[in-house]
Amino acid sequence: MHRGKGMKFVGDSRVPASHRKPNIPKDYSEYPGKTEAFYPDFLLKEWIVGAVFLIGFLCLTIVEPAPLERIADPTDTTYIPLPDWYFMFLYQLLKYSYASGDYNFLGAFVIPGLAFTALLLAPFLDRGPKRRPKDRPIATGFMLLAVAAIFYLTWEAISTHDWEAAKRQGEIKEIVEVDKSHPGYEVYQQQTCISCHGGNLEGVGTNPALTGIDRTADEIKDIAVNGIGSMPANIFNGTEEELEQLAEFILSVNESE
Repeated sequence: MHRGKGMKFVGDSRVPASHRKPNIPKDYSEYPGKTEAFYPDFLLKEWIVGAVFLIGFLCLTIVEPAPLERIADPTDTTYIPLPDWYFMFLYQLLKYSYASGDYNFLGAFVIPGLAFTALLLAPFLDRGPKRRPKDRPIATGFMLLAVAAIFYLTWEAISTHDWEAAKRQGEIKEIVEVDKSHPGYEVYQQQTCISCHGGNLEGVGTNPALTGIDRTADEIKDIAVNGIGSMPANIFNGTEEELEQLAEFILSVNESE
């Protein structure tokens, strides 16, 4: 007798071998229209759907290209960065008093960490066999709460953001070479004009550039002394001669464009 010949192995000796069913998948040919071959039928449909989305995405990039901003300036402390849309809810969360300032660690790590941990644990807390949302209250409740919180915080971040100021601060500005040997440039530096309007009069952050303006010398002097818009008065505290040199310098830059 050969080794193993005529012997039948079962998982439980109490179960007759003749009653065991072979581990063969069901034959779905009995259900026409409810199954299909993976290649080429199913795979072709996947490719068609993927191509439609890809073409649609490319059309959107052509119609509405991504906006470009000026070169990053690490010395510009007035620039307010804005995250991408999928991080806007976290950006808004850090604006609240309990999640910013002294509580910044709470808003940046603790609250998001608890929220994502709860979402990860939701399937383990509700392990019922049913799949209907109403029959899985814990998992469904966690998911609805997360979606509502993300939607609300994202909406608040978008609706309260100053988009006009953001457009101005990220605007690509033409850099004009100025004559730094001009006596008015020294006045421009001494009167701290350079901190708001830049070394080449290009403007810093939301502060306007002093190039491409249509002003007379008297108007420039009046603005330097009395201010305009968000620019306060009495910033300039030099002599009348220095004020004249400053106005001549700004005019010379605009005339050379």
